[in-house]
Amino acid sequence: MVSLTRLQEIPPKSMILLVGPPGAGKSTFCHQTVLNNIETRPIVYVTTESAPSKVADLLMQKGLGGALPHTLSFVDAFHETVGLQSVARPDTVKASSEDLTNLGIAISKLGERVEEDFLLIFDSLTPPYLLSGSDILRFMRMTLLRLAAEGNAVLACVDEGCGKEEDLVAMMSTVDGIIKIELMDSSRTFNVMKHPRIQPIKIEVPMTWSPHVSYDFDIEMLTHHMERCMGLMAGPPLRREVGDYVNIFWSNFTRWSGMLWDPKRFPTMTYDSNEQVESMIRASVKFLPWRARLSLRLFMPKNFSKVKDMKKLMAWCKRMMEGDRSYIIEYLEDSSKTDEHYLRGYECATCWGFENVGAALGLGALGWLPGVLEGFEKEDRDWNALETKCVGLGDPYCEVKLVPGEVDGLKESLEAVDSAIIERIHGRLMDRLIGFMLNKKPLWERPKLGNEISLHAFGHITSDMAATASERYRMAMRLGGVLGGKEVGERLLSAGMKEDEAVHHVINLLEHCKVGKVSIDETIKIRENCESFMIKAQEPSCFFTTGFLNGFFSAVKSQHVRETKCLAVGDPHCEWQFR
Repeated sequence: MVSLTRLQEIPPKSMILLVGPPGAGKSTFCHQTVLNNIETRPIVYVTTESAPSKVADLLMQKGLGGALPHTLSFVDAFHETVGLQSVARPDTVKASSEDLTNLGIAISKLGERVEEDFLLIFDSLTPPYLLSGSDILRFMRMTLLRLAAEGNAVLACVDEGCGKEEDLVAMMSTVDGIIKIELMDSSRTFNVMKHPRIQPIKIEVPMTWSPHVSYDFDIEMLTHHMERCMGLMAGPPLRREVGDYVNIFWSNFTRWSGMLWDPKRFPTMTYDSNEQVESMIRASVKFLPWRARLSLRLFMPKNFSKVKDMKKLMAWCKRMMEGDRSYIIEYLEDSSKTDEHYLRGYECATCWGFENVGAALGLGALGWLPGVLEGFEKEDRDWNALETKCVGLGDPYCEVKLVPGEVDGLKESLEAVDSAIIERIHGRLMDRLIGFMLNKKPLWERPKLGNEISLHAFGHITSDMAATASERYRMAMRLGGVLGGKEVGERLLSAGMKEDEAVHHVINLLEHCKVGKVSIDETIKIRENCESFMIKAQEPSCFFTTGFLNGFFSAVKSQHVRETKCLAVGDPHCEWQFR
């Protein structure tokens, strides 16, 4: 019987490609491969999605000792790509996923230090592929396969579904071995499709997901903001300079850029954020006016099974959603029945501009609805939402089905958007964005709700409430920003703009979208940045903004940035230094 340990014994003079959806366990496989090979040969580990220090810590937790029989060295192609500061390590060479030539030089440099045949682990090819497109095929042939031909062993992993299918097929056709990870409900299967030493076989093992990490909000500030949006409280906006609303274009640009990196798990992670919605509702009640708190205690039903009780709650939700400018909500009383409720939404900010792209687009953004029900219900039970109609499917409006317990079709709905649909959506976003920047054409505009949504709604649509649900989510937001910023910079330069002119246009875009108040001199400062406003964290949390700025300035000025100050950690503004 072939074991996983046998699969992790990568033969010399061969390249094995590990393929699977995001979160399937490819990095874990790579880590275990290090542990199973470090006694027999040196290892060069290329990391494009996390810090070398994190990989090293995980290896230590899994039993890697301090005194190693062979060298373990790293190519750090993560920090520079996303604009994070890295700590110098004697075992690490820096590179960028955006520059395949530089990446190849870094690998060769470490290979020369080793002075013997080694194992190269490339975790993963997805960032350089999405940043450089089909050029990755030449990189694989000229760098990775060449290393294998010289007597070394190469294990590289790539995300399935994050790019064009024909590119993945081309990658698979060039390598000596293919191991494909296939996910089931409670297990994963390693499908050995071809291998220089092993016959085709399938190995099934248990599956675990990445752990959640803490993330906090300023509940008092968030509650006051929502009350102002609903007209329950007067007074100036919380963001005195730019106001408490954000252009819906920016929220969708953020969300769909993140989707480029993790189309399968990204919607599920955001949908699962309803647990945070529930806790936020319970925590925010104490900040409501005493009359509102008394009303909740006296008149809120035990549960929302009955139509008449759900109708009351949806009247409140209608006021909140229209105050947020998320969408115009209508409770379908005639279609609803006990424990089965239907809502209709018009001018939905999540779907606006993406008519008839081929999929329901509410996706994870619907996660707040079950969270609202669970937060207000006095019974302890789970609710779920399923989008049954959507503008993205060609319908004139969106409809949602709400039920307690499980709902058929939810998993399929959350995984319905494939790479072709994402590419179609991203193309519409980029065309609209460049039209605005070059020709002053308008961005998104809705007939009744206009072109803005509240900070609260922005948090739901861009899934900021799940922004640290896992390291995978944070990585998707960072690298999605890099890809978006890089493409914006490249398009502006291709249109004939000078460097400084392109920078001016990006500042204008950010301020037009009310991301914050931007200034650039020796550093980049954004006051009242929407991404970290009302958030409390122990580290800078402008994941998408940092990635976007890093991608843009790397394309326009060959510079990288890192965030040194952030509203989320208590600084007066967010700030980035050039490197």
